[in-house]
Amino acid sequence: MSMAQEKGKTRPMTMIQALRSAMDVMLERDDNVVVFGEDVGYFGGVFRCTEGLQAKYGSSRVFDAPISESGIVAAAIGMGAYGLRPVVEIQFADYFYPAADQIFSEAARLRYRSAGGYTAPLTIRMPCGGGIFGGQTHSQSPEALFTHVAGLRTVMPSNPYDAKGLLISSIENDDPVIFLEPKRLYNGPFDGHHDQPVVPWSKHPLGNVPEGYYTVPLDVASLYREGRELTVLTYGTMVYVAEVAAREAGIEADILDLRSLWPLDMDAILNSVRKTGRCVVLHEATRTSGFGAELCALVQEHCFYHLEAPVERITGWDTPYPHSHEWAYFPGPKRVAEAFKRVFREA
Repeated sequence: MSMAQEKGKTRPMTMIQALRSAMDVMLERDDNVVVFGEDVGYFGGVFRCTEGLQAKYGSSRVFDAPISESGIVAAAIGMGAYGLRPVVEIQFADYFYPAADQIFSEAARLRYRSAGGYTAPLTIRMPCGGGIFGGQTHSQSPEALFTHVAGLRTVMPSNPYDAKGLLISSIENDDPVIFLEPKRLYNGPFDGHHDQPVVPWSKHPLGNVPEGYYTVPLDVASLYREGRELTVLTYGTMVYVAEVAAREAGIEADILDLRSLWPLDMDAILNSVRKTGRCVVLHEATRTSGFGAELCALVQEHCFYHLEAPVERITGWDTPYPHSHEWAYFPGPKRVAEAFKRVFREA
């Protein structure tokens, strides 16, 4: 059966439903797939991403774990080494720190230290980012920490279609995959205008998701919007902020949704920047040593003679994510549009 035939019919899904569908498809296809984490079994997860899976597949394949992130990841590494394909949930990305040693020192290095004898084919799902008034310990975007570690893949989808296809690809991959889910996007695309009604995924074309099996490559960026004046390198929630900011600024922007932060689709980045001659890097995470710094360096290194202006960077601030001043921290459309215009003034 070809991939196209296997996709089956499509229907509107939220990102939550798309992620659940991906796990459902893989639990059914592969008996080695197991899903576990804090409250993911009977309760269905804090955001209900695993709702109904335990009832369908039983408590030996979808089960709850103790409140111990280091224990959850350590168990998953052992399972992966012995042939299973665990999909584990860290309730919020902010909670991964107790498991950092297991992720960085064990999972990421298992293939290398065993000369290919063992792999750690585990997928670690983590809701990330702000926009829901989660405060300092429920709003972090730690993606740069994972891209720094050799042996890890780091993925962040921006829509339901990509979320399902990328999660299936992650589960099937033999490398450990950090799968970051922007929780502000769970129920609809968010353009940063927090004072306006929420648009549901059912009204967005990327909310139409095949019910069956399909994959999205783990190392290919997506050109979300095509333009000739400016390249925007971004991912996650900021894809939609970039879209509305470009429209409000009257700029034809190439908006590149990276999707996979590592491995990185360098061909897509370089082709776009060389076409437009201007580049803005946009992410929600902390500015200093954020992933945007790496993107700026790569563009400068490979596209210097094509640039008409310095590379601009818009990010969160170098502070904890504030609860009461969330929208001052969040890179909203106004701040992003001003940066877009600066790139033209500095030319």
